[in-house]
Formats: sequence, C-alpha cells, structure tokens
Amino acid sequence: EGREDLQVNQLETQIWIKPDIQKTDVDFSEILNAIQEIAKDVNIFFDELEGVNSPSKDDDSLLHHGNLTSTSDDASRLEVVGEEVPDKNKTNGLYFRDGKCRIDYILVYRKSNPQTEKREVFERNIRAEGLQMEKESSLTNSDIMFVKLHAPWEVLGKYAELMNVRMPFRRKIYYLHRRYKFMNRIEKQISRFRGWLPRKPMKLDKETLPDLEENDCYTAPFSQQRIHHFIIHNKDTFFNNATRSRIVHHILQRVKYEEGKNKIGLNRLLSNGSYEAAFPLHEGSYRSKNSIKTHGAENHRHLLYECWASWGVWYKYQPLDLVRRYFGEKIGLYFAWLGWYTGMLFPAAFIGLFVFLYGVTTLNHCQVSKEVCQATDIIMCPICDKYCPFMRLSDSCIYAKVTHLFDNGATVFFAVFMAVWATVFLEFWKRRRAVIAYDWDLIDWEEEEEEIRPQFEAKYSKKERMNPISGKPEPYQAFADKCSRLIVSASGIFFMICVVIAAVFGIVIYRVVTVSTFAAFKWALIRNNSQVATTGTAVCINFCIIMLLNVLYEKVALFLTNLEQPRTESEWENSFTLKMFLFQFVNLNSSTFYIAFFLGRFTGHPGAYLRLINRWRLEECHPSGCLIDLCMQMGIIMVLKQTWNNFMELGYPLIQNWWTRRKLRQEYGTQGKTSFPQWEKDYNLQPMNAYGLFDEYLEMILQFGFTTIFVAAFPLAPLLALLNNIIEIRLDAYKFVTQWRRPLASRAKDIGIWYGILEGIGILSVITNAFVIAVTSDFIPRLVYAYKYGPCAGQGEAGQKCMVGYVNASLSVFLVSDFENRSEPTSNGSEFSGSPLKYCRYRDYRDPPHSPVPYGYTLQFWHVLAARLAFIIVFEHLVFCIKHLISYLIPDLPKDLRDRMRREKYLIQEMMYEAELERLQKERKERKKNGKSYHNEWP
Repeated sequence: EGREDLQVNQLETQIWIKPDIQKTDVDFSEILNAIQEIAKDVNIFFDELEGVNSPSKDDDSLLHHGNLTSTSDDASRLEVVGEEVPDKNKTNGLYFRDGKCRIDYILVYRKSNPQTEKREVFERNIRAEGLQMEKESSLTNSDIMFVKLHAPWEVLGKYAELMNVRMPFRRKIYYLHRRYKFMNRIEKQISRFRGWLPRKPMKLDKETLPDLEENDCYTAPFSQQRIHHFIIHNKDTFFNNATRSRIVHHILQRVKYEEGKNKIGLNRLLSNGSYEAAFPLHEGSYRSKNSIKTHGAENHRHLLYECWASWGVWYKYQPLDLVRRYFGEKIGLYFAWLGWYTGMLFPAAFIGLFVFLYGVTTLNHCQVSKEVCQATDIIMCPICDKYCPFMRLSDSCIYAKVTHLFDNGATVFFAVFMAVWATVFLEFWKRRRAVIAYDWDLIDWEEEEEEIRPQFEAKYSKKERMNPISGKPEPYQAFADKCSRLIVSASGIFFMICVVIAAVFGIVIYRVVTVSTFAAFKWALIRNNSQVATTGTAVCINFCIIMLLNVLYEKVALFLTNLEQPRTESEWENSFTLKMFLFQFVNLNSSTFYIAFFLGRFTGHPGAYLRLINRWRLEECHPSGCLIDLCMQMGIIMVLKQTWNNFMELGYPLIQNWWTRRKLRQEYGTQGKTSFPQWEKDYNLQPMNAYGLFDEYLEMILQFGFTTIFVAAFPLAPLLALLNNIIEIRLDAYKFVTQWRRPLASRAKDIGIWYGILEGIGILSVITNAFVIAVTSDFIPRLVYAYKYGPCAGQGEAGQKCMVGYVNASLSVFLVSDFENRSEPTSNGSEFSGSPLKYCRYRDYRDPPHSPVPYGYTLQFWHVLAARLAFIIVFEHLVFCIKHLISYLIPDLPKDLRDRMRREKYLIQEMMYEAELERLQKERKERKKNGKSYHNEWP
C-alpha cells in the first residue's frame, strides 16, 4: 500500500498518514490539527551521521510559537499553513499591503523635491531589476513619501550567488575525543564540586536565545544550480532580514538614474538630495506587554533589548551571534572587540587596585613621607615671585602621603605588567578574531572590488587608464598631483599640531600667572593651597579647550581628507581615521606630556630662575614632587571625558527622539504614535552618524592610550576604564537597538586600521612609562640614595631603614640674600623663628652657597642622571624583548581551530560528493520508474 507523508517543521517530527484517513469527508485543516495533537508524544531521532538532518527553526518561527512555517514548496500546504499570517502582517508595518511581501528596504523623499525625473528613472530601473515596489504617504507630513522595496526569491537567489553569500547546507557533526577512565573520574569529581557553585550567572539563558542555524551548519557560497544542497525549509525565511537588506542595497548601488557613465547608485541620489533617507526596517517594537520568559520574544529586536541592551543584564556576556545576525558582521566585530577589551581589563584593574592598596597599607611605614611630615624645622623657598611665602616642608605632608599611594615599590612592577598586558591583549585578540571569523564564515571572505568615489570620478574623469583587475577604463590620478596633495595635507596636519602646542603654551602661561594670583588671594583656603588650585583650574580649562578644538579638528580633518582625493571609500575612511586620531591624541595628551616630562625640569634655581619671554618664572613642582600634578591631570581628564562622551552618546539622541515624540503627541495624541507603521517610527529615529563606528572606536582607542601610556603615574586608570566600559557596552547597545535607525548590515574581517593604531600605542606606552618612572617619579633617586649614599650604602640592601635621611639629602641650601629683586618675597620669614631667615631649601642636587662653585651640580646629581638613563635603556629593552617573545610564542590561530578548519574542509568535500551522488542515484531511479533507462549509466 502506498503512503503519503506530511512534515510539520515546528515540531521537528514526521508522521505517516494512511490513505483511508484522507478518503473521509473531514476537512484538511481538522486533519492537520489532529496530527499536531498526536505528534506531541512522538519524538523521532534523525541520525546526523547518515546525513538525515532534523529541520531547524527558521528566522521568524523562532519567536512566535503560534506561527507554522512551511517546509515544502507545495502550493496547497502553503495556502493552508499561511492563511492566518497576512491578517497580522498587514498591521505590523513590516509587509506590503497584501501582508505577504516583506519590506526589505525603505527610501524616503519629499514631493516638493525638484529631482523628480532622476527618481522616476531610478525607480523604473529598480523594477527592471526585479524588485517589487510600493509607495505610502507619511501620516505626519503629506510632503514625505515612503518607497517600500521587496526582493522576491528569484532576485535574492540571483544576487546571493553573485555576492557569494554563504548559506547553510549541512548540519555540523561534532566528534568527541576518546576519554580514558581516569579522566572521566576526574571530570565527575569536578562536576560534583561545580554543583555547589552558582550556575554560570554571566551566561545568558539558552531558552531565551534562538538556535541560530548558521552556527550549527556548514556553509558554502549560494548557488542556484546546487540549490538542492542547501537547507531550505521556507524560501521566505531562508535569507534572514539583514542579508535581504544587504542584497537590496547592493542592487540599489548599481542602478542608473540618468544617462551617463557615472550616473549610478543610491549614494549619489542621497548626496544630491533626490532621496532624503534610506534604511532597512527594525523588526518591530523593542518593548512588549508580555514577559519574555513566559511568552517569548516578539521579534529579534525585542530579544536583543531584553538580553543585551537592558541594564538588568549588565553582568552577562553579550549575545554576539544575535548581534551579528541583526546588525551584520562589522558591528558585531566592534562589540566583540569591546567585550574582549573589557574582559581583559579585569586583571589590569585588579593589579592596579592592588598597587594602590599596597600604597595605602605601607603608608605608615614609608620613611620618606614620615620625614616630610616631621620636617617642621626645614623651611622651603617660595615657589613663585613675591607673593608666595616661605613654607615648612611639613605643610606638604598630605601631598607626600598621596604621592606614596601612586609612587611606591610596586609601581615599576605594574608598569612592566601593563606593557606585557597590552601585548597579550593584542595577541589574544588576534586569536579571538580568528575564532569569530571562523564561526561567522569570514575566513575566506574577501572584500569586493570597491567602487570609485563619485568625487574622485568627477575630478579625474578626463584622465583614464585600464583597471588591471576588471580590465575596464577608470579615472586616474597622476603621481605628481597625488604627491602635491599629500604634502599640502601633511602641512595642514603639522599646522594643527602646532595649534595644539600653542594651546598648551597658553595653559602654561595661565599656570604661571595664576600661581602668584592664588598665593595673594584673600581666602586662606585658596592661599594655602595655591598650587593645587592652579593645577585643578588649569586642568578644567584644558578640558574645555580640548572639547572646543575637537569640533575644529573634525572639520579640518574632513577638509584635508577631501583635499587628498582618495580613490575609494575605504581609503577615504582610513585617511580620515588616521588624521582624527592624531589630532585627538595630541590634543588630549599634550598637556599630560608637559606635566610628566617638562613641569619643574627647566626652572633653574633660586637666584637664577629661567623665565618665559624674560618675564614669567616657570612653574615649579610641589615640594613632594610633580607626580601629584600628573595624577590630578589624568584623573580629572579621564573622568570628565568619559562622563561627557557617555552623556553625548546617549543624551543627544534621547533628547532628539523625545522632542520628536513630544511633537507627535501634541498633534496626534498619546495613542497616535502606537498606530504608526514601522517605517514611520524608524524614520523618526536618529540616523547612525555619517562616519559609522568611527566615534565608538576613537573613544575606546583614546581610553586605551590613557590606560597604558601613563599608567605608572595613575594605577587606577584600568579600574576607571573597566567601570566605564561596563556602562559603555550597554549604552551602545541601547543606542543601536532603541535610538538609532537600523544600520545596514555590512561585512568585515577585522577592526581595520584601528589594530595598527593599538600596536603603535602599545609601543609608545613602553617608552612613556620608562620615562615616567625614571624622570617623573622619585624611584631612581631613592634607589641611588639607598645603595650609594644612605645608611646601607655598600651593603646591597634597599629597605625603609636605608631611606633615613633621604629628604635632607635631596634638598639643597639657598642663601636668602641671593634672591633677585623681582623674585624676593614680601615676607622675610620671621614668623618661623622670630628673626629673618638666612637660608631656605629647594629640591635639587646643588652645592651650598659658600662652596668654591656656588650652586653647582653635585656628584649625586650625575649619579642619579646616569641611573635614570640606564633604567630607561634597560627597561625598554627588557620589556620589548618580553613583548616580542610573547608575540612569537602565542600563535595567531589556535591549534584546535586549525584542526577544525582542516576537518571541515575535508568533510565539506565529502558531503558535496555524497549529495551529488545521492542526486544522481535518485534521478536514475526516477528514469527507471518512468521506463527510461540508458546503457552505461554512471554510477
């Protein structure tokens, strides 16, 4: 007896129906309901090793358990299963009016725009490419028109093959390695122990996340000739929404709108104002009245909001596969890198906090701070002209203790650790990127031959040469023209860097002038802390200048990049990125470099001060050292900038969208906006910024520089970066899911030019930390004193007992009567001893005033200088050797991944052969059944 089979995809089972059931007068829909009830108790295992694949969940059926998607192309079954879908689809704003054609792309234009003829030609050519089109007028503005585009299956298949879109064709087979009994026993004991521990609270609940089919299947470039090899349960959901939008965008970029060689592509129509906006749709609302745990996710946007963009999941891992599926590989790689960077900050933040706590615990045992606090009889020379008074060294007791928190015995270890950490971070990121590239099918992906920028074509359309790849003529830029433009651009960059230096020079003058002003201030609090007040106000003013100059730098970088006339969009993006990074980096760190390496280094000595323009005396360090100024600079700039960036990232789009919603509520009431279709809601959201992910990457790269370059002076920088990044991930996720229009899903293999910038920062951090330890901190002078001049000299010891007398040895003596007239203080210091002071002390290694060479450098000065230079050379060479050794020892590709790739390549070849053999055998059987047989058939 013959049998007919029906497959119910969502239940993943197979039921056999006898012919006598079908002969009854029961309606077919009732039979289907009965089948579903019976199938609940049936569970058939499909053997993967034999190539029989269990149908997996489709893109849309993952989310609504009530929707059945067809697994066959049979027209009758499509009608039965899909009857209920159109009614709902007509109201959710994601389909055409018929409720069947899904909207893959939206174009927006204004009726009043004069570019009507270009639009008509463009839309006529869109229809000629096979895309379906429907127009809707805006509910809020009758002048705005929405053009809805849908790509049917034939168009998707054709262009997916041209674009080499990789699609699933066979489920992966996982092999378990052979386990020995001893190892099995150990694993059982470990699993028992893990039973007492929390159940991986950082991992997301697998029940909430859909089973993403692409990650469980082998993939291959789509081919219409071999379509039978691919797992196609439903043609409507075979290509996910992001892929459909990418294919439609690919078509729109190649459609002509006017006669002419260069009159082609959507980007040109957007730039000349023919269309106001172009974007793919979000998949519905990100909020739901029902709980995701009880009713499931309404759509992928809702799922991303609940398990990624919500603040309640800040401690959980990111669902990167879902992010990649919704936003594309390029945005997915950014969040993968950001998550990896944040995870790698945990050990750095822990060690930095340990260094800080070590300074706190050893504070009472620090001999240097003890001597400073007890030095009530040591009178220091004034730190500015006239108005600054003499002061006791013990007055700087608090600053000496604060300095010890950051400048202690563990600082050198932490600097070496951070240099090695930066290398380990980059090397392991390469391995992580390789795994992601394998999982996301980016290993063999190569960028298409990029289109030439319209500006380049317009400028050099008269000169052409043959493209060596395509063999077609294309515009050509002469070498002399290119060099001249690069020289002008480099000159502009140099000029803007000089502007930054001029701004720093202005800050230096401000610090010099205000020290005397604050020293003569009426309020005792400011007068007694004049140097701290000067530093704090200078940092705040510097921050304001940094933010103002950033606006100027963006316009200058845009002008210089366009002046260079890059050939392609990627060349333009790389050139603009490099300029903006140079400007922002120099702007942000120039004042920090001044404080770290120049403040208090070239001031001269009392009686012979070096002056700026022969007028202003250069600023000196605090009696407890310059490191406290550097800590204040880094702490204030880092906290203020991160706070400002986070506010602007989320605050600006929130305010813009709130204002739009407010206007809609005033015009249409509170219920009006909920009835708007999806394209209207998305149009009212903010577009993604013109430079893509540039701002997000730039913010994190500058933070990475702050975390590594001056980390020896501020060990808490990794901790602040970690706290910021935990917030940053959720802020960016919230912004992408709720506040921005859905960006076009685009592919990328890595993070691009930013990786080279990270490597450059890692090299620079080794050099700067070596100089911070050797020049800015007192580590080297203390070491020289302990081994050469202290109580333990010649004994090979360097404990706290060996630092007795260090403060007195690091201060020189000055005769008060040798002051210059313009430097002589207004007070004579009689308030300290009842009589005018004859001598005061200052930080330096110089001879006393009555020596044969007054105020000449002592032998200890040259010993300290030699030790500093030796430390810089040894530190740099040692750390660079460790970095290169680590880079050599850590392979870019994990061994297990390499084996998996080789195994997969072998299996894919076998599977393709078996599938082709199976197809030929089926064709042979069909020919025999139909009575058509041929001699010498293969196989």
